[in-house]
Amino acid sequence: MATRRARLRYWFDNTMSKGTPALIGWLALLSAVLVVAFGVLIFVLAHDDLPGDKTWGEAFWGSLMRAMDAGTVAGDNEANSPLFTLLGFAVTIGGLLIVSSLVGVLTTGLDNKLQDLRKGRSVIVETGHTAIIGWSDQIFTIIPELVEANASEAQSCVAILGNRDKLEMEEELRTRLGGTGKTRIVCRTGSPTEPTDLDLMSLDTARSIIVLSPSGDDPDAHVIKTLLGLNNRTWRRRRPPIIASVVDSSNLVAAELAGGSYAQVVDTDDIASRLVVQSCRQSGLSVVCTDLLDFGGDEIYMRPERKLIGFPYGEALMAYETASLIGLRRGDGSVVLNPPMNTEIAQGDHVIVVAEDDSSIRLVRSFPPVMEAAITRPARRPTPPERTLILGWNNRATKIVEQLDHYVSPNSTVHVAAASVEDGEHLDRLKVGLRNLAVNVKECETTDRIALESLGVGTFDHIIVLADSALDPQHADSRTLVTLLHLRDMASRSGERYAIVSEMNDDRNRRLAQITRADDFVVSDKLISLLMTQLSENPHLGQVFRYLFDPEGSEIYLKPATDYVHPGVEVSFATVIHSARLRGETAIGYRLQAEAGTPPAYGVVLNPGKSDPVTFTPRDLVVVLAED
Repeated sequence: MATRRARLRYWFDNTMSKGTPALIGWLALLSAVLVVAFGVLIFVLAHDDLPGDKTWGEAFWGSLMRAMDAGTVAGDNEANSPLFTLLGFAVTIGGLLIVSSLVGVLTTGLDNKLQDLRKGRSVIVETGHTAIIGWSDQIFTIIPELVEANASEAQSCVAILGNRDKLEMEEELRTRLGGTGKTRIVCRTGSPTEPTDLDLMSLDTARSIIVLSPSGDDPDAHVIKTLLGLNNRTWRRRRPPIIASVVDSSNLVAAELAGGSYAQVVDTDDIASRLVVQSCRQSGLSVVCTDLLDFGGDEIYMRPERKLIGFPYGEALMAYETASLIGLRRGDGSVVLNPPMNTEIAQGDHVIVVAEDDSSIRLVRSFPPVMEAAITRPARRPTPPERTLILGWNNRATKIVEQLDHYVSPNSTVHVAAASVEDGEHLDRLKVGLRNLAVNVKECETTDRIALESLGVGTFDHIIVLADSALDPQHADSRTLVTLLHLRDMASRSGERYAIVSEMNDDRNRRLAQITRADDFVVSDKLISLLMTQLSENPHLGQVFRYLFDPEGSEIYLKPATDYVHPGVEVSFATVIHSARLRGETAIGYRLQAEAGTPPAYGVVLNPGKSDPVTFTPRDLVVVLAED
């Protein structure tokens, strides 16, 4: 049976376990008892020594001053009785022990609170902000795009929850990005997979949520756990759209189930593989995709257009001077890009257009003239078998081989030259299911000049240089640059020409790579980051991008300009659109080969004005949406 003393001690221990507030409460109570007790004793035992009106208030005030300030005793009158002096000295000693402890605890508690605020552990109070969950290098692509997208807003906010120190995150953002204009960046420290830390972000009032893949091993597991936490939390208001990405395609279904119906999950592996394959066969595709995905140039918009109801899609292609029609979002929510030219725009449909800004989407009163004499009508030529060389190996190489099989003609070959093929068994199984490709594998050090020359690179139509995912991203890019320099020097010495597309990890290294004069560079992390940013601003675009990156239906192609108009003849872009329309295609731009090495557009012009004049050379390309 516990004694009363044990119960009292247990109760006191439980009270003290509540931390600094409990300690402050006890010290404040003891201080009050000390002041009141000695105030009563002074009033009762030394009443005559009290100054002024000799009231209770004077007694309590004098006791309080002696407890808070030890120097008050020195000001006592020598005529005071020894008892008054003794009581004043006693309350001063008590004040030194108790009241000073209270002041110290208050100071320490306030300092700890300030430190917590600097660490980013307070709940943000924002509305309409973009919440970024996680921290990775993608953030340095996403934030500038959000700043650009919100440039017209008076106030905007991006809130970041990362498992790093708040001050470190803020300092790195300032160093890498500089100023962010009208957009405020708010950082909080916490775990993206911890529900209580997610509550710091005021997710109920956010406009959208972006979940980043962390660096390190098994990033998809962290993304899936974060999506589970977001899907299972209690939402008090409107539930904002959630945008996430997975690195491994095999985790896509699990991530979509974890995120629920409000989440859109981007398959990084699949999209990056498709871009590498298509870019190796049509130089400039990654530049076109970057222009469509970033907020600095042309973007994709959806809007109802009542005046076009009843018009065939083919005729509506000329309806805008400074915008390019690319498809329709039907009344049932389905999306179709480059539909048949006789498709009628119906009530409830939204037109999908490429434009520099929504304010530039204006209907024209009359269509620009078309120069029929300049239009070419070449016969369709069968595509010959292709030879492709893949230098290097990484975790998406097998998917690249699989995707390449969908685009090449029968009897084509792909040769893989790498120091090691990690998932060789998977590649052997893949060979059985390939329809158009024959695969050969050779061990080769891709940075060795003699080894590269032994491959006979001049006999290949396309060369793909992959970044080694087993290495540090910067180290992998450095090896890629060495390989590209060897390839370009070999081509210049032999006079041979072959298309080279290279995969890069860091977009900053792309500028260094320009000296290699490779035909195209695919920076998959940047493109995925741009795609996620677009979806965070307009989730309805998810259907458009899924359609664009799906091998079924229409995709983006860069085709010879001579297939559309005669070279050396000045024509309006409306003439190019009309020529593409006759082929069942939608023209949205072109690439001038003479400017292919000039950043930032690399010769690509998207969404030119319908009346803008252009003169093509035999090597120039037209950007179209087409079935093949």
